[in-house]
Amino acid sequence: MKILLLISLLATLLFSAVDLNNATAEELISLKGIGQKKAAKILKYREKHCFKSLKELKKVKGIKKKKAKKIIKKNKGNISLGACKLKENSE
Repeated sequence: MKILLLISLLATLLFSAVDLNNATAEELISLKGIGQKKAAKILKYREKHCFKSLKELKKVKGIKKKKAKKIIKKNKGNISLGACKLKENSE
């Protein structure tokens, strides 16, 4: 099972960018600078908010402006923003 998960994560990294608005915890963890705790915080933030720009990563509790910049810089080309699945009135 772990091998299938690893293959899935590698395929995601090779063939597409990680979508900050729709990624799973495992996909978020595949980004440099994001571990389990930060991935969980991003998922919690996403329950109520959509990312309209990568810079909004600093709005996630526990991710400060400097850390957000580092994450964006380290993952340039591997991180994207897809369509938001929240309704407009939920924000």
